[in-house]
Amino acid sequence: MRFLLRLPQTHLRKLSSSMSVLMGSKQFLEFCLLPSFAASSPTCTRGAQRQLSSVSRRFRPVLASRPVSKSSPYHQRPNGVSPYTSISRAPSPVDPEDGAVQSRLANLRLKLADNGIDAQNCPSGQYSGLICPECEGGDSGEKSLSLFIAADCSSATWNCFRGKCGLKGGVRVSCNTSMTHVDGRFTTSVLPVEKVERKVTVDSLELEPLCDEIEDYFAARMISAETLKRNRVMQKRIGDEIVIAFTYWQRGELVSVKYRYLTKKFFQEKNTRRIFYGLDDIEKASEIIIVEGEIDKLAMEEAGFRNCVSVPDGAPASVSSKETPPEEKDTKYKFLWNCNDYLKKASRIVIATDGDGAGQALAEEVARRLGKERCWRVKWPKKSDDEHYKDANEVLMSMGPHSLSEAVRSAEPYPIQGLFSFKDFFDEIDAYYHRTHGHEYGVSSGWKTLDNFYSVVPGELTVVTGVPNSGKSEWIDALLCNLNHSVGWKFALCSMENKVRDHGRKLLEKHVKKPFFDADYGRSVPRMSVEELDEGKLWLDDTFTLIRCELDSLPSIGWVLERAKAAVLRHGIRGLVIDPYNELDHQRTQRQTETEYVSQMLTKIKRFAQHHSCHVWFVAHPKQLQQWDGGPPNLYDISGSAHFINKCDNGIVIHRNRDEKAGPLDLVQICVRKVRNKVAGQIGDAYLCYDRATGLFSDSPITPEKPERRSSRRQ
Repeated sequence: MRFLLRLPQTHLRKLSSSMSVLMGSKQFLEFCLLPSFAASSPTCTRGAQRQLSSVSRRFRPVLASRPVSKSSPYHQRPNGVSPYTSISRAPSPVDPEDGAVQSRLANLRLKLADNGIDAQNCPSGQYSGLICPECEGGDSGEKSLSLFIAADCSSATWNCFRGKCGLKGGVRVSCNTSMTHVDGRFTTSVLPVEKVERKVTVDSLELEPLCDEIEDYFAARMISAETLKRNRVMQKRIGDEIVIAFTYWQRGELVSVKYRYLTKKFFQEKNTRRIFYGLDDIEKASEIIIVEGEIDKLAMEEAGFRNCVSVPDGAPASVSSKETPPEEKDTKYKFLWNCNDYLKKASRIVIATDGDGAGQALAEEVARRLGKERCWRVKWPKKSDDEHYKDANEVLMSMGPHSLSEAVRSAEPYPIQGLFSFKDFFDEIDAYYHRTHGHEYGVSSGWKTLDNFYSVVPGELTVVTGVPNSGKSEWIDALLCNLNHSVGWKFALCSMENKVRDHGRKLLEKHVKKPFFDADYGRSVPRMSVEELDEGKLWLDDTFTLIRCELDSLPSIGWVLERAKAAVLRHGIRGLVIDPYNELDHQRTQRQTETEYVSQMLTKIKRFAQHHSCHVWFVAHPKQLQQWDGGPPNLYDISGSAHFINKCDNGIVIHRNRDEKAGPLDLVQICVRKVRNKVAGQIGDAYLCYDRATGLFSDSPITPEKPERRSSRRQ
């Protein structure tokens, strides 16, 4: 105790809390007093001083709650003088190497915290038991997570030993930190970390030939001893257990080993080259097979395929949403880059990963790195009506090598976005042939004379034109009413030229078949009653959705189609009316011509129609006709571009007779000038009579003689 009396009072106060816990511990007293004792005792030899100092250094980081700085009063001075006899508290300079280690440790703890692991009290160079962030230790709350921080604080690994969890992983500090003394302070600089690959051999790893127990394990999985021997599968003794050793070879050199417990736990030799398992088997192969596990590779050999390799690390949980990183940053799939010399020779790569979600994610990640154009995908046979076999070994065990071989030989080309074969659409073609959906011929327009030339097919675009005041909008409204009454379709109306109340009046008159007002235009027919109006309003609200831009600016075609898409999903519309083209906001780049703009716009409309099985009517006015003599215009007269006729599925011109000598003034000519789908119609003219009081159209009892073509432009 006389050594304690020599300590300054401040040091004694700092030791008091620790002394209260370990006051009776002889080892604790030695830990605190040995440095002073070794320095001051005349009976202690220099060799003993070194030994005691070594003991002190070993115990200090274990018992301390945080690393002991070399500026601490408890730290042994380099000159051998005990700090306990010194009254001065001036700190000694920080060792740069110690600062670098602490910086790496701090970075490691931050990375571990990102993975849900609190390592603030975990020292480096030893294992620590913690609560697993995944399973939380189960019902008992045991500390099942083993965390190891490397002595140099460059990396940390963890593993949960609960059988139902098995969480494992690791993090690594991506750089070393060096410290430089500048202006009385230490500054930190970053140095790259270079990973050194270990050289391993069968002898250095103490690998052994397989025992009978392991061979029996593989035999139960239908893997023969001959296949095991050719693939140099070995074993290793770890304590009282024997683990399977899958040896990774490249051109006759052992580069890594992956171990498997019989309980299906895995681990690999650290700091070894990551390559495919069975890499030498594909060195000269133009067709290769990639599987998810080493046992699946062995199963493929039992089915006659030696040109097979297995990935070394298993499958990811899901496909990454990020772009494929460059080679130097693609650490997860480094094995692909390490084996690139082998893979680039292959013209056909069959991906036979597991059938679960993780296996399909692995297939996608591998395919997008190797090029989907040379990849094929294996679809495992059905186990039951709603379940497939999981992997190659399960097929081998349940169905035999012949079925496994058939599954591989029946591999299908890996899907590429935008690239299809007709086989992908056979179900749709069959449904079309058998008219399963019911509208394969199109839906009747409601007028027999017009049905010979035009019917409404879901997913098509009809462009409607005609000179002003010809009744284009009135005819479309009447057509929509007919479709609703016959097949119950609903519609979205983007009609910029009509006020809502006026458009509602026109639709109500066609539905109720009576005029809205008791005005001159409808005096020949009684006005609709209030009860009929109320019923009609319910019909309006149920049948039509309005797309209107309430802002001062005009709507763009993209804006309109976004609202139409919402109407499809929310209200189930089957038709969209955009009336007219010149009321849209036509924003185009300075270098884009109107023809190019119209082409892109019509392409967007057609894609919307096809994707949502929705028919679109698009009204476009003709340009000012030169020397027009009253005849119907044609589709090439539409203002803007010839693409209106080139890209539409159906082209219709509405023309009203204005000459009493040519026939009744209520006669409306429906000129069908383009029909892409011959099943739905043909080019020709139909004649309808227009009832001004109700806005209804009916089949004309007379068909006038065709007038001569009088348009100033070609038909």
